Amino acid sequence: MILEIAEIEVKPGTEARFEAGVAAAAPLFRAARGCLGLELQRSIEQPLHYRLFVRWETLENHTVDFRQSAAFQQWRALVGDCFALTPRVGHVSRVLHAF
Repeated sequence: MILEIAEIEVKPGTEARFEAGVAAAAPLFRAARGCLGLELQRSIEQPLHYRLFVRWETLENHTVDFRQSAAFQQWRALVGDCFALTPRVGHVSRVLHAF
């Protein structure tokens, strides 16, 4: 499993619209090949900063399958105008899990 982490800064005043856009886009992600779920978190100290976590079966499910799909274009149409900067996106895999 791969975890995509997108660090997103939104324009002031677009927070509610951005959050609603992510909620509206959730079915697009969940229907995407290899998507295992997503979660949006907002920074407490910097309320214009968000992290979107999307779990994928493989890296290619995100970088190829989703990125080249119509669903990706719909996702960007829902939230793209809220972005203050281009999102920073990276991928990680679990090394240790201890709770």
